Amino acid sequence: MKFRSRFVLAGVGLLVVIAPAKAQSQRVMVEQGGGLRQEGSVRVQTSINFFVAGPTGDSEEAQKLRDRARRTVYEMAARECDLLREVLARDCRMESVNTNINRQFGPQQAEGFNISGSMGFQITLK
Repeated sequence: MKFRSRFVLAGVGLLVVIAPAKAQSQRVMVEQGGGLRQEGSVRVQTSINFFVAGPTGDSEEAQKLRDRARRTVYEMAARECDLLREVLARDCRMESVNTNINRQFGPQQAEGFNISGSMGFQITLK
């Protein structure tokens, strides 16, 4: 019987801790697909694709080229919230960044990499 009363007290204690959090003005909505989002927010996704000419092998120069290509995508993602705040967002939070590098080569193609990047943000509209 002691175990049961401790369990009930723990449950009541948890409700006391949760109750003040519920009184806050921030609302969280559950979207289809299981994601959480703040009321009045919008998800923004941006993509970029570009080609970088250069060596595609295992050389140090080729590695530097791949690093520079990924850096370009990451720098774009870092500036995107600033741009969104200037144009339409009151608040912005980055949710994801993805990069993909594919080697391009062949007799009729320039040697280099095709780079694609995508990024996702959650914003609150102005």
